[in-house]
Parts: sequence; C-alpha cells; structure tokens
Amino acid sequence: MGDSTPTVGVLSLHNSKETKAILNAAEGLGADTAWLRESNTAVTIEDGESALEPDVDVIANRMLLSSDEQPIEGIGLALTIDRLVPMLNRPKAVSTALHKFASAVALAEEGISVPDALLALARDRLNEGRDRFGDRAVYKTAIGTHGGGTWLVDLDDPLNPQVGQRHAFLQEFLEHDEERHHDLRIYVVDDRIVAAMNRYAPEGEWRTNVALGGEVTDISDALPEEVADMAVRASDVIGLDYAGVDIVQGADGYYVLEVNPTAGFKGLFEASGISPAPYIAKLAIERAGGSVDDAEVERLAQHLDDSRPAAMPTPATQPKPDRVSVGYIEEVVVSGTQGMETVMAKSDTGATRTSIDNELAARIGTGPIKDIVTVKSGSMKSGRSRPVVDIVVGIGGTQHTVTASIEDRSHMDYPMLLGRDILEHYQVDVTRRADSEQESETEEE
Repeated sequence: MGDSTPTVGVLSLHNSKETKAILNAAEGLGADTAWLRESNTAVTIEDGESALEPDVDVIANRMLLSSDEQPIEGIGLALTIDRLVPMLNRPKAVSTALHKFASAVALAEEGISVPDALLALARDRLNEGRDRFGDRAVYKTAIGTHGGGTWLVDLDDPLNPQVGQRHAFLQEFLEHDEERHHDLRIYVVDDRIVAAMNRYAPEGEWRTNVALGGEVTDISDALPEEVADMAVRASDVIGLDYAGVDIVQGADGYYVLEVNPTAGFKGLFEASGISPAPYIAKLAIERAGGSVDDAEVERLAQHLDDSRPAAMPTPATQPKPDRVSVGYIEEVVVSGTQGMETVMAKSDTGATRTSIDNELAARIGTGPIKDIVTVKSGSMKSGRSRPVVDIVVGIGGTQHTVTASIEDRSHMDYPMLLGRDILEHYQVDVTRRADSEQESETEEE
C-alpha cells in the first residue's frame, strides 16, 4: 500500500459471495472498506454540494440488475453515485452489457465475432427471419428474467417477439463438440486475463451454467491466443473494468456469447484455483491513488475468501413491508416462446413446483422439455413422472421465470397451479378468489 490508505466501497444491495470476496481482498491488501447497502447508503444535496454516505474513495459496482423487474432503478442509483466517486464498471457499460442484444451490436460493430441474431419488435418480422437459423436456435430475452429467459427452441412453430414484458430475440446456436455442449468463460480484469475455464453442460441440458450442474475444467494456461485477445477486446468494447466473457467455438472459429459484469467466482475458482477478487480490489485501490504488492495479490488470489467481511453493515432497523398477497384463485399472465395468455390459477403452498396444463403450454410455447421429474401428491405414494419446462408467470406486474411441470389439467377447474417456487414471494389469502370477483363485476354490469 502507498502512503495513503484509500477506502474501497462495493455497491451491492444483495448478499453475494463475490461482494464479500472483493471486500475481504481489499482489506487484505491494506485498504479500508465499506459495503454500500440499503442501511448505510445516502446521497445528499445541500447548498449546491452533493455528497455520498458512506464516504469512500472508489467503488466497485456489483449491482445485480438482470433479475430486477425495473433495472432502471438500479441503473439510476449507480449513475447518481458515479457522478460523485470513481467507479469500476461504470453504469453506461453495465447497461450495455445488461441488454444482451445491445452488447452484441456493440461487439459486431467493432469487428468482434458474435453469433447471427435477430431482434424484431413485430411477430411477423421475427418469424419471417427465423428460417435462416436452421432447425433450431437460441431464443432469449434481451434482459434476463430472474435468472432465466433462455431457451433452445425448434423453429417449426412461430415465436413471440416478447416474453412477458421483455423483448426477446433469436440467436444462432453454435456447437463445435457434438458429444457434449460446452463454452469458455474467461475472466478479465483491467485488460488482464485472470483465469479461464471450459464449462460443460450437464447431461440432458444444453446450458453450461455452473448453477445448473455444469462441470468445469481449467484452461488458464492453455487458452488460445486468439481467444485471449477476443476476451480482452470484448471487455474493452463494452467498457467494463472487469467481466466474465463467454465464448463458444463454432465450425469456423470463435464467437463471443456474452460479456457479464457480475459473473460469479465459484465455478472459476473451482476450476482454476484463482479468485478474481484480489485483482479487482487491486484495480480499485490503484484507481483511488494507492498501490499494492503484486505478490500479495497473487497470494490472496489462491483462496476465495467469501466469509462475512468486517465492512458488512448492520441491517436496516425499519420493519420489512408485508409481503404482497395473492388469492387462493389468482389471475396470472403466463408467457412462452410463442405468446402469452391470461388465465386463472390455483394457489397451492403444498406444491413444490408450479404446474401448467399441457394444452396451455402448447399454445404459449414452452421450448423443449428440460427434464422428467417425479411429482408426488398426498393421494399417490409413488408419484407420477412429468416433463418440466421454463415459463414466465406474471402476477400483479411482477414476472417469475420458473421450471414448471406439464400435466393434463383438462379435468380440473384451473389450467395452472401455483407452487411454492412462486408463492414463497407472497402471502396467500385463502378467502380471496379472482374468479368470484370477476363474476361479481359481470353481475353489476
């Protein structure tokens, strides 16, 4: 550390292992630290002067925005703070990365290879262009929906230009290894590749996310120079100080899939034994005018310290607002790859998983079946096997991407059953029935 001791702040309104690791690494490198959260963050304007609480010299931006219903709120907060304190991963760059199609256009305009893709606001235009992608393509929301929003779809049936309230687009599916789908994750900090790994999709899955059970292998020392240069350039084009760059190999070369400003560390550390956190902390300290010993950075990087940091603020004392309530019978909007419908759904806190009628699932389009699961009920000890698919369910303006089971509900009163995967976010009012409310309104008219 140099003569001065800067205070490194991390802007993160959620409990993530990555936030904790960055704070612990900054402290390990001799910096003071602060975690900017709801309980301790404020911005004041007084007599024409603006100030941020807590007082920090630099901020690492770790705002998770893709799962927010209204990402502009988080972007606005970051833009506000960015005016007052130097920030790593500035809001404009994060906003570009957040919108997957915006980042793809930015990369393509700078000559970086990306898969062919089509974003169209009209259903007819989207489907007019789908033939050029072959028999199947990746269909994804431009901004993620609660960690979901990506499907591998057959292109026999027409697709919708939106899933829920978010624009969706088609992207070429690239696959070099026919036996097992995989891609590369390269972590870049300040134009330096910290570590890299191969990510293999689990059996029966095409997505390589570690959270889905994908396996990882270290390729930090075996990364082709072409891929290393592509990853660094992609991070620069988007304007990020640190990022996880996802690259896939196609039949004729490499392509950038995504540039993620809040990429996780777990899988990367599992594969490589290297944590990006000390490198991010080093960059923050240097941006604030301090200096660190590179050997100490490398030593700290050999351990992923995501324990509770000293800078973790005391939680806010104000009582949490009551959870929004839903009725025993609730009106929901269910969306898939081909459209959306408004239907009545029954709430069942005893069900682990949301389920949807097979005919309704076919009408909205749910993409290929992800898995076959055994669903047990009180009346059946052995349970029944049912396919599961991703759907987006909207309740009162809030959207949830869930993996729902498909079943024949034609003999039941309601085509959907809401399970705990959705109801955990709400208070269920068993006396309220949306279908009764509709009947009352009709009678009054």
